[in-house]
Amino acid sequence: MALSDRVTTALRQQAQRQPGRDLVFTRRNGQPLRPEYVLRHFRQLTDQAGLPRIRVHDLRHFAATTMLSAQIPLAMASKTMRHSTLSTTTEIYAHLLRHVAHDAVNAISTALEIADLTLRDHIATTPAISAGQPQST
Repeated sequence: MALSDRVTTALRQQAQRQPGRDLVFTRRNGQPLRPEYVLRHFRQLTDQAGLPRIRVHDLRHFAATTMLSAQIPLAMASKTMRHSTLSTTTEIYAHLLRHVAHDAVNAISTALEIADLTLRDHIATTPAISAGQPQST
């Protein structure tokens, strides 16, 4: 799994604070966190920050949305999200891929316009060859 230096450093520091150090996040006695505690604490933090109530799973969608909006390649986003196929990612986040499709269409259009202008310039600057005159090679 790819992690930024910032995240790696934060996780290492967190692990150092844990009793037993087998887990990164634990209860005070070193036992694993209970899911209901994590959810309750998450809700407290979002309430304190004045954020709308969301599910923890919504953070996963936020991560995928952020990657695709930043135009991270679909294959990389899919792999990061641990989807088994690209089609899974496409089906879930197709609405986010529309801008990528528009960008692709615009890039092709721009390339064709440049090619057309280049061809016109070439034709305009190439002397015409008269029919019946010998051509030098």
